[in-house]
Amino acid sequence: MRSLVLLMGFLLLSCSGMSTAARLLEEYPHPAVPELPKPELPPHPTVPELPPHPVEPELPKPEVPAHPAVPELPKPEVPAHPAVPELPKPEVPAYPAVPELPKPEVPAHPTVPELPKPELPPHPTVPELPKPEPEVPEHPAVPELPKPEVPEHPAVPEIPKPEGPEHPAVPELPHPDVPEVPKHELPPLPEPELPPKAEGHYPVPETKP
Repeated sequence: MRSLVLLMGFLLLSCSGMSTAARLLEEYPHPAVPELPKPELPPHPTVPELPPHPVEPELPKPEVPAHPAVPELPKPEVPAHPAVPELPKPEVPAYPAVPELPKPEVPAHPTVPELPKPELPPHPTVPELPKPEPEVPEHPAVPELPKPEVPEHPAVPEIPKPEGPEHPAVPELPHPDVPEVPKHELPPLPEPELPPKAEGHYPVPETKP
């Protein structure tokens, strides 16, 4: 509230100061400003006329000689390629039939007997502790409250660990004898005979020493 009053007083003072300044400006006349004389500039110098550009004579076009006629060259005769004889296909022997091997008999997995669940003793019941009720005095005089006596926690008896039955011994299973599969020997493949190379039409150049 006090700051609002101060703000209003400051605004009133500023308005009154502005009104007095405007009144003073209206009462006192402004001084007359004398007109400044215009400076006299010198006249622009006259530019002399330039002579016209000289006319360039037309140059004669140089005579270009005609291109000489190129005679047509005879096409070289290319010899025909020699006919390549078809090579006989080598006979590949058929692969021998592989006999089917008998599947080995796998013994069935032994049945594991179900183990009886161990009987656990019931959990001991913990007795409920009595809650101490402190005496609340009257409100005007607040005397020091006596500390309530907390009874000691009862000793919890140790629970004996249940003895479970021993795990039955699993007998070792005999491994079945797997017969060895005999290896099949394949006959050696015959080497195909290639025909002799045809002589080329072009001569072989001699090597210089």
